[in-house]
Amino acid sequence: MNNVEKYSPSAETAAKVHKKEGDQWTLVLVRELHHPPAKVWEALTDPEQLREWAPFDSDRNLGSVGTATLSTFGAPYVSETKVKRADAPRALEYDWGGGDIRWELEPVGRGTRLTLWANIDRRYIAMGAAGWHVCLDVMDQLLAGQPIGRIAGPDAMKVDGWKQLTAEYSKQFREET
Repeated sequence: MNNVEKYSPSAETAAKVHKKEGDQWTLVLVRELHHPPAKVWEALTDPEQLREWAPFDSDRNLGSVGTATLSTFGAPYVSETKVKRADAPRALEYDWGGGDIRWELEPVGRGTRLTLWANIDRRYIAMGAAGWHVCLDVMDQLLAGQPIGRIAGPDAMKVDGWKQLTAEYSKQFREET
């Protein structure tokens, strides 16, 4: 089920960018979730849950170190991925789309502070931030027991509010850099 027409992005969240080398930057997004780390961990690693919110499908559970195959949603891009770190329910790190992805989960009260580090080309960083933002909104709904269906890749750009969300991140990042 995909309710893209019923979805509206949440407010822009805390985000930063850090220059790496050349045009490569690291996007850092922080999201406060009202779900315990173990539940968030399952959403980050379980292939069935990933199909509900992530911008890719995985051929295996990402909760252990080793090789996996990730298929990008909405694009013909399939990559062999190496899960480099899987420290449940605290840290997950793997490569995808030519860059590293790192998730850190910190318990905060009954919830979780989820931090994402994603390497990305500077030209696409605002769009990448908006894309991950939408994915995390969808994941939050899934964890709340109100799944709305995956909204990623080209589908995310059809969301009412996409242009505004991208513009807000672009403005924020211009101020940082």
